Amino acid sequence: MVDKKPSVKSNLYLGLGALSLAIFLVANDFTAFSPALPVVEQEFQSDLTTSQWVISAYALVCGVLIVSGGRLADMYGRRRTFIVGLLIFMFFSFLGGIAGSMGMLLVSRAFMGAGSALIWPSVLGMMYSLMTPKNAGLAGGLIITICGIANSVGPLVGGFLADYISWRWILFINLPLSLVVLYLCFRVIPPDSLNVPIEKLDYRGVALLSSALFSLLLAFDFVVDVGFKNYLVFGLFMAFFLLFCLFILVEGRAAEGALIPPDVAGNKSFVTAACVALLIAQFFYAGFFFIPQYLSKVHGASATIAGLGLVPLMLAFSVFGFVAGNVYKVLGAKLIVSIATLLMALGLYMLSHIYQDGQYIRLVPGLLILGAGIGLFNSTIITFAISVVDPRRASLAGAIIFMIQIAGGAVGLGLNTTIVALAGDISYGISQAFTLNAYLAMLSFIICVLFIGSKEEKS
Repeated sequence: MVDKKPSVKSNLYLGLGALSLAIFLVANDFTAFSPALPVVEQEFQSDLTTSQWVISAYALVCGVLIVSGGRLADMYGRRRTFIVGLLIFMFFSFLGGIAGSMGMLLVSRAFMGAGSALIWPSVLGMMYSLMTPKNAGLAGGLIITICGIANSVGPLVGGFLADYISWRWILFINLPLSLVVLYLCFRVIPPDSLNVPIEKLDYRGVALLSSALFSLLLAFDFVVDVGFKNYLVFGLFMAFFLLFCLFILVEGRAAEGALIPPDVAGNKSFVTAACVALLIAQFFYAGFFFIPQYLSKVHGASATIAGLGLVPLMLAFSVFGFVAGNVYKVLGAKLIVSIATLLMALGLYMLSHIYQDGQYIRLVPGLLILGAGIGLFNSTIITFAISVVDPRRASLAGAIIFMIQIAGGAVGLGLNTTIVALAGDISYGISQAFTLNAYLAMLSFIICVLFIGSKEEKS
């Protein structure tokens, strides 16, 4: 009896540690490849538009499936769903690590995204169940903090591994760490109670949205080689338009089983948050992707140095993400996201002079300002989106915003890559892409000022 309480406390810490490590691995894989892609391009003799799929495939699949992953976790048990997701993530990390072609690597990354979509919402639910009701609110904050750290150190880890071991170890390193998570999960996470599936998964919605976004990304890819006037490109853009319209039609008829239920889709405050999140997502991955590309291809930097080049952005991102959580109740969502979008617009405008400035040191102020804006924005927009819906929809609302940010980021990266590739010169192309992104950030600022209320109102 004497050892019982310490044992329970120890299991709590081990459980939280295991789940935190799982989220770290998933989030780290979004950014770890960014400084290593020039090395991957060289090995597989691929170009910029192909290599960006290493990030886009992972993000697109994860983003589109994350809401369904949350529903699967509620239906069949969080631990069970988590374990399946982790096994998928591990298996395809191994396949990606031994990939002999770019095609095999991209397929592996897509399936890793599917595993991540099962892991992410399951972890959030299990963290809440491990903590007491009094401390349950810490779970969301802990996950956001871990994601920020993982996104920040990802380029450093990826660059180091690509330079001193092999880029393949960005994937192989997932295996031993995932085994540790799996062992601790079986040991300290309580089994799921058997639930009867009472929800329906929106298979048609997921399939239509995935197909629509894939068609759009593929169109961006082909534009670089054959131009906008090609029939194939026109057909892909038309496919995106028709599939997306069909997705909206199907969602309208799916009612409560829809990917985005009617009561959430009809909430004006939530829709505003979603629109702003979608606009910001268009350039979220661009900074992580193009700054290392610029340092590597223009300045001849190694993968490690290219990863270190992101430190100002990552540092500001982490610090201001923490600040946002502490000032939310005092300043409110409207003021914070307005300041955040304005900072992002300014940072992107400063970075758009990359073509004229050349020297890295001149990019640092823009990176710091952009990172501060992203840090303030990310946690605030999720908190705001959750606060304006019915409390019973809080988890779903958060998952939908994640879906928009991740899948939208994949589309944005494809668009930015097309702009850079069509420019011919990488410096000039990045300058053009960042100029467009600055305008998108300013549009987001205007939407925030005009349509986000000073006080959150639930539907």
